[in-house]
Amino acid sequence: MKRWRCTICNYVHEGDAPPERCPICNAPASKFVEIESVPDKAESKAPKVSKTAPKAEPAKGLDKIKDLTLKYHLHPISVHFPNGILPVVVVLFILAFLSGNVTMAKAGFYNLVFVLLSLPVVLLAGVVAWQKKYRSALTKLFQIKIAAATVTAVLCLVTVVWFLLQPDVISSSGAWVFIAVNVVMLSSAGVAGFIGGKLVFKD
Repeated sequence: MKRWRCTICNYVHEGDAPPERCPICNAPASKFVEIESVPDKAESKAPKVSKTAPKAEPAKGLDKIKDLTLKYHLHPISVHFPNGILPVVVVLFILAFLSGNVTMAKAGFYNLVFVLLSLPVVLLAGVVAWQKKYRSALTKLFQIKIAAATVTAVLCLVTVVWFLLQPDVISSSGAWVFIAVNVVMLSSAGVAGFIGGKLVFKD
């Protein structure tokens, strides 16, 4: 049985030929390379011939920063902050709408401001990971993830500005629209997070 590795997401497939599409990142069969079979015990006891590979030049400047963000997993670390807070924001806005509690609405807004401030780091780290780890692949999976992240960021900015211009939005006639926008924002973040987990855990 041959083994094939996806060069985009590193998914490993076993079979006589690579799959038509990667089940993880949707890359075509042309993006798969065959993995060399593991030598048997007799071959593994043979003396190994050392091969000296040419040393790669150390990264400089911006490339070094990008390498560090990838090495220390800046994107998955940073994305947990907004993803953990966004559900709290939506719950606070809904509770404020149902109870008429202004304090809850303000608490939701302040949490949303924190999310907005953290998004530039999340998005930039995500772009770096996409470029360096997944070779800027634009398969359907990555297109959905990019679209979901964009929708989340845009709607976060819209809701923050909306609340600043209309602090009593929760008690206004347009409160349900405001809450609906926040629910869509949370759903988009959930989609982006789900795809990120699919890429990381290969399931």
